[in-house]
Amino acid sequence: MSSAKDDFSSVKRVTTHTIQEMKQKDVKISMLTAYDFSMAQILDDAGVDVLLVGDSASNVMAGHETTLPITLDQMIYHAASVVRAVQRALVVVDLPFGSYQGNSKTALDSTIRIMKESGAHAVKLEGGREVKESIERILSAGIPVMGHLGLTPQSIYKFGTYTVRATEAPEAKKLQEDALLLEQLGCFSIVLEKIPADLAGVVAASVEIPIIGIGAGNKVDGQVLVMHDLLGITKEFKPRFLRRYLNLYDEIKNGVQQYIADVKSKDFPNDMEQY
Repeated sequence: MSSAKDDFSSVKRVTTHTIQEMKQKDVKISMLTAYDFSMAQILDDAGVDVLLVGDSASNVMAGHETTLPITLDQMIYHAASVVRAVQRALVVVDLPFGSYQGNSKTALDSTIRIMKESGAHAVKLEGGREVKESIERILSAGIPVMGHLGLTPQSIYKFGTYTVRATEAPEAKKLQEDALLLEQLGCFSIVLEKIPADLAGVVAASVEIPIIGIGAGNKVDGQVLVMHDLLGITKEFKPRFLRRYLNLYDEIKNGVQQYIADVKSKDFPNDMEQY
């Protein structure tokens, strides 16, 4: 499919197998969140390898303080919107809080709904050994699963803070064990969020599946960011790991203010902008 020097940009459709090959050939994997048709179309056209329909939609789309309130129906709505836009990227959908924890049958039912009703390619869920049965049951149905370890936002009330995770030996050891377990179970990839870069590097080197980092340094196999943060649509969120590539908040605001001014001054529409 590709040579050792290929950056995989010519791949017509990214699959779980594609990103496995990217890790093997040391080609970094790009991943961003997407929640709607128009933006997903732009991101896909730009060449992003993986689009995550994240439960972060609860924050950036709906204005909630945490990811917990978003429902399965809402995640399916966002996922279907993204899938309709995508030609190339692998589309992964977060299982929302309450749709998989504690009951593997519920987890499978939730996942089947996502796959059937949205057309997505894979799901992502948070946790290690504690969600083992749910992962096994989903995988038994032939559905690809991406894991998520480190800072797991659905457990924010357990942690009590969004601070860096696994800085102490016991938690770091458990994270490494959980990563190996997720690989053994059959997960095709793992997201590591907000953990020390050296630990993330150790994990990435210890497993054969791709490790995608967010706030996990540059020793992993790829990176993911929330699209609203990267584009500067959000303003208040300023973690160390975030690089803003644009400042769309101010650009959009300025454009809208100019539109308002043109309407008020009767400059818009002019003679060339009417029938």
